[in-house]
Amino acid sequence: MSDEKNQNETPAVEDDDKTPAVAAEAEEAGQTVEAASDSEGGTVEAGAILADIEGADDKSSEEKDAAPKSRKLREAERLLGEDAKTESGPELHEKVVHINRCAKVVKGGRRFSFSALVVCGDKEGRVGYGFGKANEVSECIRKASDASRRDLMEVAVDGSSIPHEVIGEFGGGRVLLRPASPGTGIIAGGGVRAVVEAAGIKDVLAKSLGSKNQFNVVKATLDALQQLRTREQIYSVRGKKTRDKQAI
Repeated sequence: MSDEKNQNETPAVEDDDKTPAVAAEAEEAGQTVEAASDSEGGTVEAGAILADIEGADDKSSEEKDAAPKSRKLREAERLLGEDAKTESGPELHEKVVHINRCAKVVKGGRRFSFSALVVCGDKEGRVGYGFGKANEVSECIRKASDASRRDLMEVAVDGSSIPHEVIGEFGGGRVLLRPASPGTGIIAGGGVRAVVEAAGIKDVLAKSLGSKNQFNVVKATLDALQQLRTREQIYSVRGKKTRDKQAI
């Protein structure tokens, strides 16, 4: 009997011993779960903070990157001398018509200065010229290019040619322009050809009647182009309608 009692009591003691162990394990597990939940909550909050910080850093980096870009764009616009109208319009084509060199004799030798005449246009009815002076060829061309881009004028074009015959004068220069049939091409030379090509005229007959000075020839050609008027413009000034509008 005593052995049986001992045997019965021994498992009871073991059960008593196991019960606290299991409870301790359960408490530890609960603590770890709570700790994990707390740690997860902490990581979530830290992640959100880090995301906000990274977003702020990205914004600041974007702003830093945008600042030099804007400065570069402003510098490029200043160098090119393009206004808003020129930027939104088609590409401009430039041609150097003439470069003149002037030598000044001084005690130490000769000092050279240069002047350039540049014609600029979009080949769609807008053309202009520019004149620049500098001690270097590249700088005088840049100045002339800037001046030509700032001074563009509209030209009345009739298809690939001009509406009517016209004579332009400036100083000693005198230029005659006549319309030509399609396929004729540009029958002109020197400064007249440069101006007509920049304006987008493909068929024209031209003759220089006066001075051979390139500056006067270019300005006389521009004067002739500025005198051109289309049929619609003449009729609107007279208060009349063309045949097409009369039929309507």
